[in-house]
Amino acid sequence: MTIEQFIQTLPKVELHVHLEGAIRPETLLKLARRHHVALPADSLEGLKQWYVFRDFPHFAEVYQTLSKCLRTVDDIELITRDFLRGQAEQNIRHTEATFTALTHYRNYGLPFDQQLAAINRAREWGERELNTSLLVILDIPREYAAPEEALQLVQWLAAEQPAGVAALGLGGYEVGFPVEKYQAAFELAYQTGLPAILHAGETAGPASIWSALQVGRSVRIGHGVRCLEDAALVQYLRDQQIPLEVCPSSNVCLRVVKDLASHPLPQLLAEGLYVTINTDDPPMFNTTLNEEFAKIVRQFGLTRDDLQQFVLNALCAARLPNERKLKLEKELIENFAQRA
Repeated sequence: MTIEQFIQTLPKVELHVHLEGAIRPETLLKLARRHHVALPADSLEGLKQWYVFRDFPHFAEVYQTLSKCLRTVDDIELITRDFLRGQAEQNIRHTEATFTALTHYRNYGLPFDQQLAAINRAREWGERELNTSLLVILDIPREYAAPEEALQLVQWLAAEQPAGVAALGLGGYEVGFPVEKYQAAFELAYQTGLPAILHAGETAGPASIWSALQVGRSVRIGHGVRCLEDAALVQYLRDQQIPLEVCPSSNVCLRVVKDLASHPLPQLLAEGLYVTINTDDPPMFNTTLNEEFAKIVRQFGLTRDDLQQFVLNALCAARLPNERKLKLEKELIENFAQRA
């Protein structure tokens, strides 16, 4: 069995992927035609070329275009079903995907409860038909969310406690948008028992990670690769075994690192840190989780046992109910044993 075949058939878990950022070109074309939205290209081939990552402004342009095409709750159900099909095709058994409900509330007035209901319809379908599960992390978008908007989202989550929500998140560009801006929202989340999972240590350094841990009380760190700039932080993350959601291709595309060969993944592992492997915005970074696994095997000489450990790390860090987690862990370990 080749390493590619091994990876394809390996049951996997993914913790850091954006639902909107995972919209494939063919789905975007369908949405744009549904709502008569002009795109930079009107053919699938043209859209695929437009999707290819160029630089951060272009990445932001693609992301904003995607968001503008999500105008109804049916659109949200459509992209979630399409996303789950793509995960199932890769044998990803569980995913925790970030979703920015505030964007769609702002853009088109879609109520939070209706957005979640659409995702939950797709989520239940995915479990029933595809044998893949999904939880969502509802995030605060740093670049434009006012503190009162973030608080409104958390108040709704605290009052409704909707099904299918894993945590409160904080995404976007870190520099100039510190966690402290949303301290009231994260304090309320903590008081009401809602976990927080924040992006940190991607576009900013260790101070951002410390704030995510101390102010946001983040139970995992989205990215976190810049922790290596602070020895005390590395020791804290290692001692507490706080999971890092590492996204290699994303880090390369967004210039967090120069190239894959320069990626700190080997050092993170050598330091004994808790590492999971993820895609972030897969079609925009021209990748999939299977391809991320293959890339790091080729680049860093990782073994099949290493890949299986990444999967177990992700499962153990997932926000699944214990009964479901233990059942899936048993299935994974049995699958791994058959491959030995």
